[in-house]
Amino acid sequence: MTKGITTKRPLVLVSVMLAMFVGAVEATIVSTAMPAIAAELGGFSRYSWIFSSYLLMSTVTVLVYGKLADLFGRKPIFFLGLSIFLIGSILCGLATSMEMLIVFRFIQGLGAGAVMPIATTIVGDIYTTEERAKIQGYLSSVWGISAVSGPVIGGLIVQYVDWKYIFWVNVPLGLLAMAGVYLFLHEPAVERKVAIDKKGALLLTLSLSFLLFWLVEGGQGFPRLSAISFVLLVLGLALFTLFIFVERVAEDPMMPFSIWKNPVILYANLVSLTTGVILIGVSTYLPTFVTGVMEQPAIIAGFTLTTMSIGWPIASSVAGHLLVRFGPFPVSFVGGLSLIVGAVLFVFMSSESGPVWAAVASFFIGVGMGLTSTSFTVTIQGSVGREKRGTATAANMFMRNFGNTIGAAIFGAVLNGSLLSIFKREHLFYEVNDINALLTLDERLLLPTLKLQSLQEALDSSLQWVYIVVLLFAVISVLLILRIPRGRMNERDDN
Repeated sequence: MTKGITTKRPLVLVSVMLAMFVGAVEATIVSTAMPAIAAELGGFSRYSWIFSSYLLMSTVTVLVYGKLADLFGRKPIFFLGLSIFLIGSILCGLATSMEMLIVFRFIQGLGAGAVMPIATTIVGDIYTTEERAKIQGYLSSVWGISAVSGPVIGGLIVQYVDWKYIFWVNVPLGLLAMAGVYLFLHEPAVERKVAIDKKGALLLTLSLSFLLFWLVEGGQGFPRLSAISFVLLVLGLALFTLFIFVERVAEDPMMPFSIWKNPVILYANLVSLTTGVILIGVSTYLPTFVTGVMEQPAIIAGFTLTTMSIGWPIASSVAGHLLVRFGPFPVSFVGGLSLIVGAVLFVFMSSESGPVWAAVASFFIGVGMGLTSTSFTVTIQGSVGREKRGTATAANMFMRNFGNTIGAAIFGAVLNGSLLSIFKREHLFYEVNDINALLTLDERLLLPTLKLQSLQEALDSSLQWVYIVVLLFAVISVLLILRIPRGRMNERDDN
């Protein structure tokens, strides 16, 4: 419903932006606070699972929520997902161990799969293609606001209150967003035959779970070259292949491959996957580098992430003005080049570089994300009708979340594997969990000088491998962008 009499578009937009802020600030606050959380709860070897558990559930559910939103309407599914997310947030603050926090992050992720895609779909419903291109600047400003407020709030909470409150700040904001959407959004009645792709959802969940466990635990929980490793990998790949076949014949598939026949949508989704990998690599481990290697406090670590989220809305605003005139290719290509620049800066970053270097590299990553994500969201929503907009938007979100999920597992495996390799090569009788001691000032002061230096050098070297992988995916992103057809966007506004 593009210009319904009763829908108050400015108030709906504000409510949607508030919901998106809850999801965006979650990333910056948790990443900033994770060193303190890991230091208190222990279990550094499970560090990546705090992100992987959340991302796994949001990745699996995003397609389900997108389909349900097309079947039953945006509002009820939006309320369902956000309610589960808020319940998970409350439980996360009550966690007393790393394992308990991981379980509660699963619940939080179960609801998170609805927040971003349905919020974005609602905007696609109430604005035209040209309006969408311009409004993306407002939507992306959410990342800038969360970037400024998230690290500040997270750092202050960790330093002066308790890390538990980083999860609880979501609750009042989420409730306010739900109230706004309930009161001001009036969408047309949806009358469609309900056909939930349960088999596809189950296969996707199982395949991702096997692959994720293989990536994170391989080389640590069990040898990479072992029977259990082989079984997990084969099962994951086989189930994912079966998922693809099931989706091709399903009556109403979670991931409708028919929309991928459009080359712009195809390569936009593939680039969303690779940029998702990049995003999680930077946002997850940059605070660890700044805190553990550069010995900076949590607030400074948070501000190095701030520049990424400031660059994002600035680039998104510029992209919104250029998209209609030049089309998605040149805008996304410049974004891809910016990703490469940021990744190169991370590769050459060292303990002596200082947080300013980290912040500049982070800014370039943010510019790249803003240009590419805005191009793809507007283009995809303009290429389909309202009856498929929720599914198409969710499919793009799925690819980015899938990239986040893969990236969290890959980078966790790379970091842990590199640390263990260095410890073995240098004949150091340390464990991965010993890195916990680097993440707070009090713990660092208790370390003998030699051990402190050895652990920091090992962490520095291991994180360099993480950033090399980030650079690899940035290059892949540009190569995929080169496949996007030139020309203006296809517009279809039959809301």
